[in-house]
Amino acid sequence: MSYPIQRNLVNHPPTKATQVVMEDLRIKAHEFAAAIDRSCPPGREKSLAFTKLEEAVMWSMASLARGDYDASGLAEYLEGGE
Repeated sequence: MSYPIQRNLVNHPPTKATQVVMEDLRIKAHEFAAAIDRSCPPGREKSLAFTKLEEAVMWSMASLARGDYDASGLAEYLEGGE
């Protein structure tokens, strides 16, 4: 089995540092979801907006858990440099 397949199909427990970033991203996603809910009329487009937001959160969490980030950038983020 190739490396990407092996890497993508195992559990990647987050580190303490990535847990902080993950929680921040979840909070921002909830805020954006609330804005979509307040602003958009019911319908297919609104439903798709929520689906794509869920997908964006999922892939961002996978990226952090798998370690697909620059560690120096993570340290800067945690220090408030965003």
